[in-house]
Amino acid sequence: MALAETETRKPIPFNVEHLDRLLDEAGIDVLVATSKHNIQYLLGGYRFFFFDSMDAVGVTRYLPALVYRKGKPEQAAYIGCGMESYEQELGKFWPANLDLSVLGSKETMQQALDHIKKLTGVRRVGVESGFMPADGEAVLRQGLSNCDIVDAVFPLERLRACKTPEEIGYLREASERVVASMLATFAQCKPGMTKQEVNETLRREEVNRGLVFDYCLLTAGTSLNRAPSEQRLAPGDIMSLDSGGNYKGYIGDLCRMGILGTAPDAELVDLLGFIEEVQQAARKPVRRGGRGGDVIDVAEAMLDGSPHRKYTHYMAHGMGLVTHEAPRLMNNPRMSYTGYDMDRPLESGMVISIETTMSHPKRGFIKLEDTVLVTDDGYEALGDGGRGWNRAG
Repeated sequence: MALAETETRKPIPFNVEHLDRLLDEAGIDVLVATSKHNIQYLLGGYRFFFFDSMDAVGVTRYLPALVYRKGKPEQAAYIGCGMESYEQELGKFWPANLDLSVLGSKETMQQALDHIKKLTGVRRVGVESGFMPADGEAVLRQGLSNCDIVDAVFPLERLRACKTPEEIGYLREASERVVASMLATFAQCKPGMTKQEVNETLRREEVNRGLVFDYCLLTAGTSLNRAPSEQRLAPGDIMSLDSGGNYKGYIGDLCRMGILGTAPDAELVDLLGFIEEVQQAARKPVRRGGRGGDVIDVAEAMLDGSPHRKYTHYMAHGMGLVTHEAPRLMNNPRMSYTGYDMDRPLESGMVISIETTMSHPKRGFIKLEDTVLVTDDGYEALGDGGRGWNRAG
């Protein structure tokens, strides 16, 4: 089926001038987006329901692709599979050119290639290297031997860096619902329950609140092992629930603490109190125009001056459709990025996850993770409840 103009189209959902400027700075003439999160962003919230949880089909995979020519959004094309014609009937797509006839990574990239060859003056094509199957990229490289093919993850990340009011609403809902799920899970814990059963309880609570459950890292007692397991809860155990649940694709990622069947002793109160001090201090530099790296430096200085330095770790990173997206506030080799925003000003609409983690050699794992929104005059904490020792059971 050849590319055809759809009869009913939605408005372009992103800032075209901003994307064009970012592509121009990167020297990219044509963008080929293939990740689920960037397809969702560029199509205004669209995720094809059939392949929402798994991409594999037969001997290949579902690979949606949006081809965008810098400065000429009218030449954009979206390539999907045949069942997406149902979504076309509902007016879900804005690109003028649609091909909803293919299924498979090589087939999708062949259609993208055919479309790019119809465009003039194309010298540099940007792809999402980490989200492009090898067989699909081979099709592009063989067919565009006269063009440079470069990574376009960075300009796409900058496009998403400042959230729209709608996105902020989704992140607020995700964060609040994750915390509510954690508090409900703590209430259901009891001695003898396994960590696997705690994990399943949290999963149900998140799903019942309209979230997609991504994961739960959890500890119990003095163990530092965060995997769901057959370890059983005992009276007096401290517990951490660190979970990601997403709402309409946007991630709520927070951590809260509980203690089973008793009150925390003075040392536990002090340890969590110290973590809370670090978390609150790290929020103070969060404001429009504030230096991004200050969110890191303030917390690290507190850890350096404390007796807990050896077993306490601090991190801050951007949040949105992807965890560890812009702003990039620190060098993080483990996540394969550098601190691009360390010496740049924060902007309103950026969303930051702030987390302080203590792996205490005697008392166990103690952590808080919070999500804060950069505003014009400071910050707003999203899902800020349950920050102390929550009585479990």
